[in-house]
This record gives sequence, C-alpha cells and structure tokens, in this order.
Amino acid sequence: MDYGKTGAARRGTNAPRHAEHNAKGSRKNPYDKAEDKTALLQRMKAAAASKK
Repeated sequence: MDYGKTGAARRGTNAPRHAEHNAKGSRKNPYDKAEDKTALLQRMKAAAASKK
C-alpha cells in the first residue's frame, strides 16, 4: 500500500499572481466612482450630426 497517496488532494488557489494597478475597488478605482459621460455624449452627437 502506498501511504503517500492516502491524503486528500490539495486545493489549488484561484488567485492571480499579481494585483492589477487599476483593479475595480482599489484606491485608484473605487467602486463608488461614477464615470462622467458628458464628453462621450457630445462626441456621439457631433458624429451623428456630421453624418446628416
């Protein structure tokens, strides 16, 4: 009998090797930060007006 194989299998960790510098919820990119979409809307409206 092989007593080295009698234990339970080791669980692997599902953690990344490093943390992203702008990960959601970090100090640089908090969860409650709302993106300002006014500049985006202005560009979209200008592009739509130029196609008319």
